[in-house]
Amino acid sequence: MDDGGIQEEPPSARFLTPTRSGGTRWVDGSEVDSSESAPSWSLEDERSAGAVSSNGGAAAASRVSSGAFRRRLGKRPRRVDSLDVESMNVRGAHGHSSKEISMLSTLAMAFQTLGVVYGDMGTSPLYVFSDVFSKVPIKSEVEILGALSLVMYTIALIPFVKYVFIVLKANDNGEGGTFALYSLICRYAKVSMLPNQQRVDEDISSFRLKLPTPELERAISVKDCLEKKPLFKNILLFLVLMGTSMVIGDGILTPSMSVMSAVSGLQGQVPGFDTNAVVIVSIVVLLLLFSVQRFGTGKVGFMFAPILALWFINLGSIGIYNIVKYDMSIVRAFNPVYIYLFFETNGIKAWSALGGCVLCITGAEAMFADLGHFSVKSIQVAFTAVVFPCLLIAYMGQAAFLMKNPLAVERIFYDSVPGVLFWSVFVIATLAAMIASQAMISATFSCIKQAMALGCFPRIKIIHTSKKVMGQIYIPVMNWFLMVMCIIIVATFRSTNDIANAYGIAEVGVMMVSTALVTLVMLLIWQTNLFLVLCFPILFGAVEFVYLTAVLSKIQEGGWLPLAFSSLFLCIMYTWNYGSVLKYQSEMCGKISLDFILDLGATLGTVRVPGIGLVYNELVQGIPSIFGQLLVTLPAMHSTLVFVCIKYVPVPYVALEERFLFRRVGQKDYHMFRCVARYGYKDIRKEDHGFFEQLLAESLEKFLRREAQEIAFEASTMEAERDDISVVSEVPQSPACDGDLQTPLLSDQRSGDNNRMVTTDGSDPVLPSSSMSAEEDPGLEYELAALREAMASGFTYLLAHGDVRARKESVFTKKFVINYFYAFLRRNCRAGTATLKVPHSNVMRVGMTYMV
Repeated sequence: MDDGGIQEEPPSARFLTPTRSGGTRWVDGSEVDSSESAPSWSLEDERSAGAVSSNGGAAAASRVSSGAFRRRLGKRPRRVDSLDVESMNVRGAHGHSSKEISMLSTLAMAFQTLGVVYGDMGTSPLYVFSDVFSKVPIKSEVEILGALSLVMYTIALIPFVKYVFIVLKANDNGEGGTFALYSLICRYAKVSMLPNQQRVDEDISSFRLKLPTPELERAISVKDCLEKKPLFKNILLFLVLMGTSMVIGDGILTPSMSVMSAVSGLQGQVPGFDTNAVVIVSIVVLLLLFSVQRFGTGKVGFMFAPILALWFINLGSIGIYNIVKYDMSIVRAFNPVYIYLFFETNGIKAWSALGGCVLCITGAEAMFADLGHFSVKSIQVAFTAVVFPCLLIAYMGQAAFLMKNPLAVERIFYDSVPGVLFWSVFVIATLAAMIASQAMISATFSCIKQAMALGCFPRIKIIHTSKKVMGQIYIPVMNWFLMVMCIIIVATFRSTNDIANAYGIAEVGVMMVSTALVTLVMLLIWQTNLFLVLCFPILFGAVEFVYLTAVLSKIQEGGWLPLAFSSLFLCIMYTWNYGSVLKYQSEMCGKISLDFILDLGATLGTVRVPGIGLVYNELVQGIPSIFGQLLVTLPAMHSTLVFVCIKYVPVPYVALEERFLFRRVGQKDYHMFRCVARYGYKDIRKEDHGFFEQLLAESLEKFLRREAQEIAFEASTMEAERDDISVVSEVPQSPACDGDLQTPLLSDQRSGDNNRMVTTDGSDPVLPSSSMSAEEDPGLEYELAALREAMASGFTYLLAHGDVRARKESVFTKKFVINYFYAFLRRNCRAGTATLKVPHSNVMRVGMTYMV
């Protein structure tokens, strides 16, 4: 590894287990080489040390001498950085998902989930039966009972069994969604396409893993297969990007479908309210909905849960009313035989009707995607106690109404509402449709944010609408894009049945992606019984595949629309990720050797002026090529240089005390450091440049103090060992003491779970009385004074204005993608200074061309 980079040292607290081949293996599945599984001294050195004397006293002296010798080797001074020190500060920390939540808090969150999670699924009774029976005409009670049975068992199987009891458990420290599953898999296996992973990332408190049990070779073989074969990495990334792009495509159709379904209730109720009026009112509602997005959901969020709670109460009450009034025998639909009779009677039409049946589970993925705002138990309680029974009763009530009024299919929901309740139900339904749309719009914003954090989407402007709630964001470009697309869809299709033909394809696609990823989680992480692992994709995958074939049959009727949107965003994300990986690899190949920097001397071959220069780059190790360009271009260099890498790690959040990792580059008089600023994929970088600079400077000063303390600790311990060796012939040792001496003291302190080097109040480690304190170290005081002087002179951001081009010998496809498509995205995305929120007066740019 390049000396200028951050050393990836093996973890200090890992456990060895025997393998069948007689070797050893870490519990994360990696093989142990000789340098890792044994101390860093050789057996021949130990034998030569043991052969100093042949008599008993000399043998005792030899044992102590060799033990002390081994201790010195195990504790030999090494380059000190904060990669271990920073991680030791938070070993007792826990992720937010591990906090105990009281029952009262769980019930409160369960109530809130009604307004955020279940809006889309809760409004499905507005249009499900009208779409199903547009494909299958009602000729007898078999059609009604069969369709009702299909809807009931679909809701029971997919949202209830799959998501509530299985998928919700595959969360990433309390976060859900496609990218959360991907980040969870990336932590157990190195499958990320961007090669910037570091071993020290595993010390983040929210990164902590229950590593695969080594006895289960199946989990290890799956891990090895994912890591060693690039094809599987690409397939996994493609699945994740496809699922995310389908969520975005779904976000375009949901507002159109929900709002238009609610407004269409006025047809037949208000004289002269025709299709044109429905389209105009729907467009006005959509304009209002997207116009208020910039104010943030927090301004009206407190109204969502009561409105949706009232909506579900209305669904259940009206359903019970219809069951009692029209046909109580509708409970026969619990018998799945009617599903068989439904298909036997209607044949290919019944299969086509599945495309309408799938609409009853749209929004099921939201239960998992919005998990970060709530807890698993609160979502389970809300669905089990409120959503599931209310939806079943609502569909049963509509089916009972159809038993007596089979011609009222087109407006089944509003026709089944008692006349005296129509206007109140209409108002609540319209508000519920807007809330369902709001939830899908927010989910789209969240997906874009996570994709940007993981390097899969171009940088665009993100506005944070709440100072208290981190997840409430607003993306202007996506908001206006969604609004224009929704208006075009409503004006073009003009009917809920036509929109329903396009609706559902993206939802089923996302479900199939989640099934594949959760199956991988069961294999790799949960290590579930193989029979149960196979049952999961066979059962749910088969059902979802049947629904997928049904909705794909509607491609010519409008189903091409979500596929077109999904394909567009899939191309954008995959191209951006592909270009970013090639650019990173090019930077890795163009790294500057540390020997070259050392040959230049402390002045770096130029003049050093007061100030701190922050050299931004994407490398987590090594000296970037931009630094060489800076040395050639600029007439002087700053007295303190920090190579800063903004890195997103596969965890939701990174605490502030774990944000920065430092490493010294070169000698002390060079005043050069490497800094890795780590963020989770749901972290919000809303701090201004002043706060970032202050936090970075404080962390750097803390690093310098701890570096001096560790060096003093090493020196004092080495001196004590030399004293032990000099008097070894006079002080006999017991076997117990000899065993203790064989264990490197500092290594033991670093590997302890409670971290003995850090006090409980988070203060600096307590040094031995013989060591020099930090205040008495003149070298430290000089370096701190130089740092403060540089801070007083200000910070300068040194950035590269990069241009990425494909090599001349590249194939035509690669040249087209990189030189035109990727270059177009780079030119039109936000500049790095805008993302970093840096004043233009503090920025210096250097032109770079990366040949990939």
